[in-house]
Amino acid sequence: MRKFSTTFSVAAFALALILAGCSASGSTASNGTAAGSQSGTGTASSTQMVTAASISEDTHYDADDLTWEAANEVAVTLKAGASAAAGSAAGVKVDGDTVTITAAGTYRLSGALDDGKVVIAAGEEDVVRVILDGATLASSTGSPFVVQSANEAILFLEDGSTNSIKDAATYADQGTDAPNAALYSMADLTLAGTGSLQVTGQYNDGIVSKDGLVLAAGNVTVKAADDGIRGKDYAVLLDGAYQITAGGDGFKSDNDTDDGRGWLLVNGGKLTVSAGDDGVKAQNQLAIANGTVTVSESSEGLEAQHIAVSGGTVWVTSTDDGVNASGGASTAAQPGGGMGGPGGGESVGDYSVDISGGSLTINSEGDGLDSNGNASISGGTVVVNGPESNGNGALDVNGELAVSGGTVAAAGSAGMVVTPGTSSTQSGVQVTFASTVPAGTTVQLADADGKLVATFVTTKATGSLVLSSGGIEAGKQYTVYTGGTAKVQSGLGDGALDGATELGTVTAGEYTQGRGPGGR
Repeated sequence: MRKFSTTFSVAAFALALILAGCSASGSTASNGTAAGSQSGTGTASSTQMVTAASISEDTHYDADDLTWEAANEVAVTLKAGASAAAGSAAGVKVDGDTVTITAAGTYRLSGALDDGKVVIAAGEEDVVRVILDGATLASSTGSPFVVQSANEAILFLEDGSTNSIKDAATYADQGTDAPNAALYSMADLTLAGTGSLQVTGQYNDGIVSKDGLVLAAGNVTVKAADDGIRGKDYAVLLDGAYQITAGGDGFKSDNDTDDGRGWLLVNGGKLTVSAGDDGVKAQNQLAIANGTVTVSESSEGLEAQHIAVSGGTVWVTSTDDGVNASGGASTAAQPGGGMGGPGGGESVGDYSVDISGGSLTINSEGDGLDSNGNASISGGTVVVNGPESNGNGALDVNGELAVSGGTVAAAGSAGMVVTPGTSSTQSGVQVTFASTVPAGTTVQLADADGKLVATFVTTKATGSLVLSSGGIEAGKQYTVYTGGTAKVQSGLGDGALDGATELGTVTAGEYTQGRGPGGR
C-alpha cells in the first residue's frame, strides 16, 4: 500500500509544477472496456512533485488496477427483494436489500435497488473493483454505497452505461464515524471508466473518501447539500468530466492533522464547480498542472495554504477572494511594506501563490489574487477582474509579488492597489484612472512609436489597472488610451487605436500604491 510522503518543500512544489505536464496512456480492460486516459502530476514531497511516472508511488493509484480478466468477473444483479450474484460467489452476501462484498475481486453490478445499499467489507489488503453497468442505487435511511474496509476500492463506470447513486435526506445513523455521503469510503477510492454517474447527496456530501481519492476518468455529475467531492489525505483529478453543484465546498482535500497531507491536484480532465462556499480547496497544497477548471459560483474560488498553477485553463468567479492562499498552519515573518508590497504592516505568513504557466482568469467581488504570504508569476496568463469596492484589491499580497514572466492584467478598484515588487525582473505599468471607467471599456497601451503593447477590455467598473508583460520595458514611457477597437479573450487580446482617446502617459516600473490596511 503506497502512501504520500509526510513532509514537503514549497520550493520543490513550485519548481516541479513548472516541469509537469507529461502524460500516461490509459489502460484497457481485457473485456474491451476503455479505462480512460490518465495524465498526472502531483503535489510536493520532500524532494520532488508527483509526476505521471511516479504518481502511483505517491498515491494509492496504479493504472494496472484498471486491467482485469473478464472471466474473473462476478455478475451481481440488483433487484428489490431479489438481488443475487451469479454462480456460487463466496465474496457476495445478500441480506434483504443489502448486498455486501467481502473479498477482493471484480464485481459487475447492474439493475436497481430503490431502497437498499451496497457495502464493501473486505480485508485490509484487498483491492475490490466494482463495475457499475447500468446500476441504480438509492436509500431511504442512509448511504446506498459504503466502503467499510478494503485496501482500495475502485468504482469503474462501464463504457456507455448510465448509473446513479442517491442517498436519504436524513440518516438513521448519525454517529461520529457513520457514513455521511451518498458514496462513502473509509478506504482509498478510485473512480475510473468512461460511463456516466449521477450522485445525489441529499443529506450532506456527494462523494467522500476518508483516505485518498483519485478521479482517473468518468463522466460524473454530483449534487450535494454540503460538500460535493471530498478526499482526506489527497484528492486528484487525472481525467474525465466532473460537474459539481454543492451547498458547501465543491472539490476538496481536508486532512488538517497529518503533516504533508491534505493536498489536491488537477492534472487533466474537466472540472466544473458551482459552490455555496469554496470552489476548489485544499488544507495544504492545491496544484493545477493541466485540464480545465471552471468555478462558476463560489465564496472563494481556489483556497489553500500553497497554490500553484503551472498549466491548464482556470476560470474563477467568487463573491469573496478569487484565489486565496491562507489557512493551515502559518509561521509569521516580517511585516510587509514598501513599493510592490503590502500596506498596513501585515505579517507575512507561510503562504504562497505561484503561477508558472497556463491561463488563470478571475472575476471576484473580494480580492482577486490574494496571498497572506508571498506570490510569484513567472509564466502563463493571469487576468483579474477584481473588486469594485475600495476595501479590496485585484492583487493582495502581504509579502512580495515577484513577476518574472508571463502576462498579467489586474483590474479593480483604486483603493488597495498592490503592484509587482522590487524583486521582479519583468516590468509593468500601473494605470490609475482619474475617475472609474465603466465595464466594457477598451484600455490600450502604446509605446513611443505608437506600437500597441497591450489591449484590455474591462469586465466591470475599474479604477486601477496593473499590466505586466515581456513587451513592457522598464523606464520607458507608454501612452494610455481608451476606446478604439479590440478583439479579446478573457479581457486581453489585439486592438487598434482608430477612434481611441489619449488619457496620458505612464512610465514602466514606476508604481504608486493606493492600498491601505484591509481584512483578509
